[in-house]
Amino acid sequence: MSDDTPDSLIPYDEIVQEALRAVVGRVLGEVQASGGTLPGTHHFYITFKTGAPGVSIPAHLRERFPDEMTIVLQNKFWDLKVDEEGFTVGLSFNQVPAKLDIPFSAITAFVDPAVDFGLQFQAAVDDLEPEPHDDAENDSRDGDGKPTATSDDGSNVVTVDFGRKK
Repeated sequence: MSDDTPDSLIPYDEIVQEALRAVVGRVLGEVQASGGTLPGTHHFYITFKTGAPGVSIPAHLRERFPDEMTIVLQNKFWDLKVDEEGFTVGLSFNQVPAKLDIPFSAITAFVDPAVDFGLQFQAAVDDLEPEPHDDAENDSRDGDGKPTATSDDGSNVVTVDFGRKK
C-alpha cells in the first residue's frame, strides 16, 4: 500500500476555479441588473492578468501594468456589462476615461472589503512571479471624497491551490 495520492482523471481544481469565478460573475451581474449601483458600502477590488487572452485595456494601462493590475469598482464606474465569459466596465484613470474588457478567466483576486469577503484564484500560468506594480488608482473615492485605502488583512479570503504536478 502506498501513501502517494493517485493522479486524478477528473480536473477538480479547474472545476472549482470555474465555479468560484462564477461567483464573481453573479455578483457583477446583480450590480448590472440594479442599474450599476452597488448596495450599501459594498465595493470591489478586482485583480486580473493584463496579458491574459481576451483582456482589452488601453495601451497606456498595459504599459504601466504589463502583468497584473487591480481595479476598484466603487463610486466612479459606468457601462458595466456582464456576460457568461466576462465583463466590460468604464473607469477613469487620472481623469482619463477608459473601457476595460476582462474575461473571468483572467481574474486572480476578487475582494469586497465592506464585508471581509475575498476569493483568490490560481494564476493562468504556473510558476511565474508577477512583476511588482502600483495599484491602479482609478479615481476611487470614499463618501468623504478621500481616496480609499486597500485592506491587506486577508480576512475571509478563500485560496484554492491543489498543487498541480509538473
